[in-house]
Amino acid sequence: MPERYGSWATLHTRFRRWARDGTFERMFRAAQARAGAAGDIEWLVSVDSTIVRAHQHAAGVRKGGSASRESAGPEAA
Repeated sequence: MPERYGSWATLHTRFRRWARDGTFERMFRAAQARAGAAGDIEWLVSVDSTIVRAHQHAAGVRKGGSASRESAGPEAA
């Protein structure tokens, strides 16, 4: 950090204090309001609520253990 900001300990203390007391949140909200008033933010929101359901037996191993079965392909011969 440039020396003009002070020691790292001072910066760390200030950062923690500002994070705790909501200073960063207020700064963000002010910048957001200013940009919104100037028309610099496109307030378009897209929400995807797609749900894919799987059959109850699709997510586990076969009953009777986890022994692998031999392939019936040409390599099995």
